[in-house]
Amino acid sequence: MPYIAIKAYPKDDETKKKVVDEINEVFLKYWGCPKEAISISVEEFAPDTWEEKVVNPEIKPNIDKMMILSGEKKYEERA
Repeated sequence: MPYIAIKAYPKDDETKKKVVDEINEVFLKYWGCPKEAISISVEEFAPDTWEEKVVNPEIKPNIDKMMILSGEKKYEERA
């Protein structure tokens, strides 16, 4: 715990490594878990398959769990 699954359009290996390293650091800093507890995967999808393979089976059924959806925050900011 936690397991972070990143689903995205294809990117080069260097970009993926930078993103995964930063996400890892954020979880270490804020989630309060040891590094041994973090697992991160990257699964790439071509743009022409995004709707079919990600939006319809994963985003739409979990719409109520989305924290950010299409760039829009779905939670209230603290004052």
